[in-house]
Amino acid sequence: MRIVGSRQLGQRGGVTEDLQIPWLETASPRRRWLVGVSGGADSVALLHLLVQGGLRHLVVCHLDHRLRGRASTGDGRFVQRLAESLGLPCEIERVAVARLARERGESLETAARWARHEFFAACAKRHHCQRVILAHHADDQAETVLWNLLRGSHGLKGMRAVQTITTTSGTRLELHRPLLGLRRSDLRGWLTAQNFRWREDASNGEAAAVRNRLRLEAMPLLSTIAGRDAPAMFARAATADAELQEILTWALDHAQLLDPQGRLHLPAMRLLPPPLQRAAMTRFLRTQGVPEIDRALIERAMSLLEISGPAVVNLPGGARLRRREARVFVEGTADA
Repeated sequence: MRIVGSRQLGQRGGVTEDLQIPWLETASPRRRWLVGVSGGADSVALLHLLVQGGLRHLVVCHLDHRLRGRASTGDGRFVQRLAESLGLPCEIERVAVARLARERGESLETAARWARHEFFAACAKRHHCQRVILAHHADDQAETVLWNLLRGSHGLKGMRAVQTITTTSGTRLELHRPLLGLRRSDLRGWLTAQNFRWREDASNGEAAAVRNRLRLEAMPLLSTIAGRDAPAMFARAATADAELQEILTWALDHAQLLDPQGRLHLPAMRLLPPPLQRAAMTRFLRTQGVPEIDRALIERAMSLLEISGPAVVNLPGGARLRRREARVFVEGTADA
């Protein structure tokens, strides 16, 4: 295996021969980039691929969640040494995510995501860079799509290759996921062929956390039932859905649904067919920073379009969606 000029991921007999990131074609080597590196195979492969691809102004960012005792500390030391060996600056922070989850009344996964975003926000301010590169790959995408479907998401909700978020501290971050077209096995095979080391998280092999159960139990079972590679199918479906989202975005942009104050204009909304109305409501709530948007929430929000319906709908995070004078807007504070 090697880095070559080919833009395709070629496989022969289960061995990855070529590994390339098309994203690098448009990434300026003169710009500074933050890179999330846990020390695991995926993020270590990402870092090496970025360096070999010509990016030099990288800042390695590692957050210790303090969930695995000495192993977590060892991850941080490994990432620090790796950054030093590549001549890159390294930011390391430690957050007790389990305690944070209890204090916020959230799941470990949600609290960890909040902590990571705030950590990246702090790094962005220190290094004057809002661009963050993450190591999510095709298998992560497949698990995300399946989990969101099981939770009742509106459509095939996967991760986007480029996503802009605003953290609760008000920092705008631009998240880049250049590995979404690559499989976990490709990355590990490439690391092995290049003799690059990484840290193995023993908890990844335990069917306890939801993500682990999807990877270790659900995906293999679905592959057996279908007689096909289930992660590849889910990841491919997410790509197709992303193309449909581009069409939806074009249609909604031309519908001119917002008034000068950024509120939904109900007379314009009512001119749209119901599927576009739901898509418009979904996008509006997302841009307002409303968390946990699922099909049930969209259906409740859609009731505001009816004059005889309720004038207020409660939203996750303590905010409300209100109808007043043919306009719909969010009042209160929703979690970003």
